[in-house]
Amino acid sequence: MKTDTLNPAELRSAGCQALAEALGPLGMARFLRQFERGNGDYTRDRKSWLRDSSIQTVAQRIRRRKKSRS
Repeated sequence: MKTDTLNPAELRSAGCQALAEALGPLGMARFLRQFERGNGDYTRDRKSWLRDSSIQTVAQRIRRRKKSRS
């Protein structure tokens, strides 16, 4: 296939098809998720979420969540 003549949508489609054939649909999705850009500022947001939390408080929350999921 001559990829230099494909427009961006055609190239994306051909790339997804090649990935799906090589990796299967689930593998393709997992591969593509690695390259998605998020938004926001995780470091700033994390500081906000954990502002008043000690290590002990965070560990306690984790243990509670694990316990409620089992």
